[in-house]
Amino acid sequence: MQSGLEDVLSANLKIKKMSKEKVYIFDTTMRDGEQSPGASMSVEEKIQISRVFDEMGVDIIEAGFPISSPGDFEAVTAISKIVKNSVPCGLSRALKKDIDACHESLQYAKRFRIHTFISTSPVHMKHKLDMSKDQVLEAIKESVSYARKFTDDVEWSCEDGTRTDLDFMCKTIELAINCGASTINIPDTVGYSIPEEFAKTITHIKNSVPNIDKAIISAHCHNDLGLAVANALAGLSAGVRQIECTINGIGERAGNAALEEIVMAIKTRNDLMPYETGIKTELISKASKIVSNATGFPVQFNKAIVGKNAFAHESGIHQDGMLKNRETYEIMTPESVGVKKTSLVMGKHSGRHAFKDKLSDLGYADVTDDVIQNAFGKFKILADKKKHIYDEDIVALVDDSLIFDNKLNAINLKSLKVFAGTGEPQRAEMTLDVFGEIKSTVQTGDGPVDATFKCIKELYPHEMKLLLYQVHAVTEGTDAQATVSVKIEENNRTTVGQSADTDTLVASANAYLGALNKMLIKREKKAPSQQIKHQKVRGI
Repeated sequence: MQSGLEDVLSANLKIKKMSKEKVYIFDTTMRDGEQSPGASMSVEEKIQISRVFDEMGVDIIEAGFPISSPGDFEAVTAISKIVKNSVPCGLSRALKKDIDACHESLQYAKRFRIHTFISTSPVHMKHKLDMSKDQVLEAIKESVSYARKFTDDVEWSCEDGTRTDLDFMCKTIELAINCGASTINIPDTVGYSIPEEFAKTITHIKNSVPNIDKAIISAHCHNDLGLAVANALAGLSAGVRQIECTINGIGERAGNAALEEIVMAIKTRNDLMPYETGIKTELISKASKIVSNATGFPVQFNKAIVGKNAFAHESGIHQDGMLKNRETYEIMTPESVGVKKTSLVMGKHSGRHAFKDKLSDLGYADVTDDVIQNAFGKFKILADKKKHIYDEDIVALVDDSLIFDNKLNAINLKSLKVFAGTGEPQRAEMTLDVFGEIKSTVQTGDGPVDATFKCIKELYPHEMKLLLYQVHAVTEGTDAQATVSVKIEENNRTTVGQSADTDTLVASANAYLGALNKMLIKREKKAPSQQIKHQKVRGI
């Protein structure tokens, strides 16, 4: 008997541990987010965004402010007709005409919410509303009661709540709930609060408003001090169960709490925040891109969760750790937010381990260690010159290194200076290592490339014919690598040399020397053994 009781108690304990409190996600991207200067969205764009939000599992979609413009009214109406899972919502001031506009635009939805608000802080009541406390209380009573006639889902907000006298705020909240509000939103309208303070505000409300158990407490935090997400999560720990947020954190001034950061913080640190949101996080990246395209607001590269660099690693130490175990430097998987995979960004901080892994991804799994080391040396030199290293850059470097794998270069470029422009002949100053002997010359030519090639012919006289000289950019941008191809002929034998560099003339010289060295190998003429230096192909 005792054993059976213990089993029941154990099962109940497990159920209790498994059950997590629901946190409702209220998205205001298309209302508060659109209030960002320049972030206006068309009706079609809002419809597209709302479809993604509906699929993603957003609980409430604040589709707009219907009374504010015909476009907003049209958008809210259209969204109310198409959403299947989310609850569409419209914003209204504490005015009957605003509430009427909300109802008219939302009436096509099976369920809808009217969100009405009025300022409660001393500075807003005096300078914005020119109303007394009693007048504000009367406006709350009239507006919430009127909205309640159209729906049982009424949300009320005390605008500028974090600068409102707490006792007065509690009085307004109690009144709003008595009049039918089922959600009470506490806005940090100007991003003034800090986490500890915001949590204390929520705690005070829970302890001081007698009917607060009849409503869900919501947090709407702005990011003026960079604390929107921190404040919202602090509110969550104090009893908030709805968070108002936007994709990419867009919104007036410095923006709102970012939906993606709120949701992933709860998911990642579920040990400290044992809640669930119902958001399909795999669609977060898609939603971010759609909103960014619609608003024309690019997402900053280092933006948490959805930024280009959020799952990118360039530091050699970090890359090495990631290749051994991704948990060394990633607290969530990129796949969990809809990003295909981690990106090991190749740059000047990258190490040999990551470079070798990148070569394997690019199809060079079987190249020798000598080629890898050679290409890696060139890569580090290139990385100091370029901000962005593309896969094509690396391919060009490896191909260049493969040309003379396990062979010796008889002629190597030591230095090149080229003087070009108008008013005087183009001139090149070159120093070569020719079979171990250092030689220099200065030549003029019909253009900088002609002068460069004349230097080579002067320092190593030959009668080979130039058949092809071709240049193309490997990647885009003014700092793109140029890949140069040179084809030469001697006694019906041809060789091709290729080289890549951000300096087209350096690439040209090395490409010519590459073809020349190949021709020397074909001639089977090698430098005297005592002069041969056991060296790899020089870095470009």
